[in-house]
Amino acid sequence: MNTSIRRERALGAYLGVAIGDALGATVEFMTPREISHRYGVHDKIVGGGWLKLKAGQITDDTEMSLALGRAIVESGGWDLHAVAESFTAWLKRRPPDVGNTCRRGIRRFMTDGSLEAPLNPGDGGNGACMRNVPVVLATLGEPATFTRCTVEQSHITHHHPLSDAATLATGQMAQSLILGGTLDDCRSIAADLIARHPEFRFDPYPGRASGYIVDTLQTVLYGLFSTENFADCLTWVVNRGDDADTTGAIAGMVAGAAYGAAAIPTRWLKALDPDIRRQIEWQADALLDLAERGDLLEPTHIGGGMGLLRRASAPLPSHP
Repeated sequence: MNTSIRRERALGAYLGVAIGDALGATVEFMTPREISHRYGVHDKIVGGGWLKLKAGQITDDTEMSLALGRAIVESGGWDLHAVAESFTAWLKRRPPDVGNTCRRGIRRFMTDGSLEAPLNPGDGGNGACMRNVPVVLATLGEPATFTRCTVEQSHITHHHPLSDAATLATGQMAQSLILGGTLDDCRSIAADLIARHPEFRFDPYPGRASGYIVDTLQTVLYGLFSTENFADCLTWVVNRGDDADTTGAIAGMVAGAAYGAAAIPTRWLKALDPDIRRQIEWQADALLDLAERGDLLEPTHIGGGMGLLRRASAPLPSHP
């Protein structure tokens, strides 16, 4: 596949996260009826919402994605401890929006250094899925590495089988699309997910868009497969309200991979915080460089157990 097209779709996926986040944050925790009454159809990045954001400002969805991507790039490969440290640095900056499960997992790491949360039936939220786009880009063409890194970054905060399944499925969709696949390929991935976990059945749309990963993914999948372009997909998804910044971010990742960065409306790109856009563009290129080199992780025995070595590589560009 043409390298420029691959980059276009990869950048679309990463920018899509931020666009969906910034668009959806305005109507987070509102009902569709409340959104309709106040906005008609909400399709402008205007800020506000319960967080009282500036227009173009993003929330924890994009911030945690950037923290994950920064850890991968600055490590020159996969270093789970560096990922947890990056999440910790983010939390210490006192962001205005932090999910309870994410906060609990990061604080556990700060307290005892453990890199995996215990299996918890109450941790079926969408916080691991919303931030996985850097892993998607860094492991293109390496499905086993993608699976391992996805599960490891997820389990820092979210250790739940449905969270794992959804995070893997959406990442597989985005990777397939970036590598030249189609929405029909995504339908096959969704069908396989539903065969293993019927809870994710999304058609007819059940009507819930909460932070529970099943509700989140049903909203994302219905929006993705019932529309024909990036703008319509994100607009439909965020107008379901509830956890709209995260449903928007995840839908933005997959729809951005499907339609490419050029399909993102100019008015939305212009409204996005320019520093966030620069960071995303820099990370997308750096993560794709790592994917091109391959072997993101190299297993080795450290202290009698299986650990990870950072892969030696050429210097990467400095942060803008």
